Formats: sequence, C-alpha cells, structure tokens
Amino acid sequence: MKKLTMFLSSIILFMFIFSLTGCSQKRMIYKKPGATKYTSAARQRATMRSYKVLGKRYNPTYVEVGQVMYGISSWYGPNFHGKYTSNGEVYNMHARTAAHKTWPMDTMVKVKNLQNGKSTIVRINDRGPFVRGRIIDCSYAAGKELGLDRMGIARVEVQVVGFAGKVHSAAMIAKAKNRHTQTRIRLSNFGVQVGAFRRYEGARIYKRKYANFDHRYKPIIKKFSAVDGAPLYRVWLMGFGSEQEARDFKAQHAMPGAFIVRK
Repeated sequence: MKKLTMFLSSIILFMFIFSLTGCSQKRMIYKKPGATKYTSAARQRATMRSYKVLGKRYNPTYVEVGQVMYGISSWYGPNFHGKYTSNGEVYNMHARTAAHKTWPMDTMVKVKNLQNGKSTIVRINDRGPFVRGRIIDCSYAAGKELGLDRMGIARVEVQVVGFAGKVHSAAMIAKAKNRHTQTRIRLSNFGVQVGAFRRYEGARIYKRKYANFDHRYKPIIKKFSAVDGAPLYRVWLMGFGSEQEARDFKAQHAMPGAFIVRK
C-alpha cells in the first residue's frame, strides 16, 4: 500500500511539473497599430500586400522585436532624393531610413556592418533592394555611418528593435526573449472564412468551435445581406499577418470549402 501511495504521488508530481512547463511555452504579445505619424493606415495595408518585381514574388509579413536577418546591405542616395517612398514619404537621403522587401513600414532596425563593427538604427519606409543577396538598402546618411559610402556594399546583421520611432534597448530585448514576451507587429489582418449560415445560432456554434482552435487567431461573425434580402452570417477566423500565412493555415488544416478574406 505504501509503495502504491508513493507511486501515485510521483505521478501527481510529474503532472504538476509538466503543467508548469506547458505554461512557460512561448507567449507572444501581438500589436496591431493603425496609422503612425509617418504612414497612413491605407498605405500600411497597401505595402503589406503580396507583390511581384522582376518576375519574383514577395510576401510582406509581420516581425517581432529581436528578430534577426543576415545578408548584404547597400545604400541609395542622390538619384532618389526627393522622390516618393513606398509609405508615401518624400525620400530624404540625409535621414536614417531604409528599404526592405518584406518587413512592415516603420519597423525600426539596427543595422550592424559585420566587416568593420559599425552600426546604426534606421526606420523602414521603402521597398527594396531588388538585387539578389541584398536584404536592406540604407539611406545615404545611414550608409555613411556604416561605412558603405566607401565600401559600397557590406555583409550586415539586421535586428528588429522597435516600431514607429520607438526603440527598445538591448537589455529590454534580451529580457523579453528570455521571458518569451517579444512584441510581434501585425500591420495587416487576413482571415479564413470557415463557415456561412442563414441562422445566427449556427454561426454562434461555429464561433465557439473555433474559439480555442488556435490562440493566435480569433473567430468573429460578420453579417451580410443575401440576394433575397435574408441575412447571411459568415464565420471568419481573423488575425493572420499575411495572405500567405492564411493560405498555409487553410492547407495545413484541410479546409477545402474555406477561402481567404481580409477585414
């Protein structure tokens, strides 16, 4: 009897420890801002759409503080000075800005030149560079701080450090990573329609069904008027950061009747 009691106690202790481990899994803080002081809401939506340049398709998506990318950096200056950037600003080669192919407008990034150790912080306000191997195109001012005015191009580390002018310190980023509480930015909101009903109760049942399906996405009910005048209640699973993310989710969960929507 004593051995049985000890065995059951061990099982309970194991389950308790397992439950604590499960609770410590990565917890992402999602943030979906509207217009910033630099970019309008309409421009944010437009710059997050899939696009094609020189035969290659690019799918903009969300990023999170602390995210890192490695590649080649270049710079652009006088030939573009005074022209419009992708977010609607007039390009100023003397400001610390940059172009990136997929990260959201107004993402603040720290660019470090791995060849000389120099670094600077820039705000993304344009799309590019559309040259193979290059991941970021810095303004003249930022490029000069990195030594690109002399080198032309250089291998760099690019790290997300904030959004829309707000920059997190290295200590804050390290702390957030350690606690798994990095802020993830969403500047678009794609969804998947998982059902459509004539009766509201049917839509409510489906909404409850998908309430805990995936904590990253939230089910909502949208009311539409049908051709005959009767209401139609559609159930959308919202919160996807890009069209490609929504398509991947739909394919992964075998939803042949579902389709992509955008709020």
